[in-house]
Amino acid sequence: MRTGVALLVGAVVFAGCGSPEVAPPRPEDSASGASPVAPGKPAGASASPAPSGNGPRPIPERTSSVVGLNLPTVGVATDRLEELRLLPDGSLAAPKKPALAGWYADGPVPGELGPAIIAGHVDSKTGPAIFARLEQLRPGDKLTVTVAEAGSKPRKVRFTVDKLVHASKDTFPTKQVYGPTPDAQLRLITCSGSYDRVAGSYLDNTVVFATAQQPGP
Repeated sequence: MRTGVALLVGAVVFAGCGSPEVAPPRPEDSASGASPVAPGKPAGASASPAPSGNGPRPIPERTSSVVGLNLPTVGVATDRLEELRLLPDGSLAAPKKPALAGWYADGPVPGELGPAIIAGHVDSKTGPAIFARLEQLRPGDKLTVTVAEAGSKPRKVRFTVDKLVHASKDTFPTKQVYGPTPDAQLRLITCSGSYDRVAGSYLDNTVVFATAQQPGP
């Protein structure tokens, strides 16, 4: 399958997914008036610049943080995530460690209205990274994000996978991934597809779409 091939290629060239890249918003996306709630690109040598004025709007005075992620179907269980923020050029910093995912800390917290963003590497110079098996998730799979509130006990937000989208970075579905939503949703993003040795990056992205489950009585 793709993951195994990509990991092998990454090992041969001593390079993995430099960052979970996303393509910049297309002109028709901007013309529609739907601004993405995450930057047009994360960090990485092959990332494309985000259009001026079309980046995310940071949420001030954040009192919550994401402290856990559990994807039992693909063997991901971690009690630590990096906080990802914007770089001076308007891009989203990639996780520094391949073993850790990162969440966009100035966007919606998982469980809040809108699409929360968690990104992770698919591989590294030394082997598989945290999202190496992300594309094995299927609609109906369950996942859990643990959120810590200031002065409160951490709470678990449960999501159900709706779909997976595999897209070329040239045709990345910006509005679909980052656009406003009527409920609490989650996006998990990583690199996929073939590895471009010249550019030093993967050609595609895998995006998992998930919706928060309604809390029980």
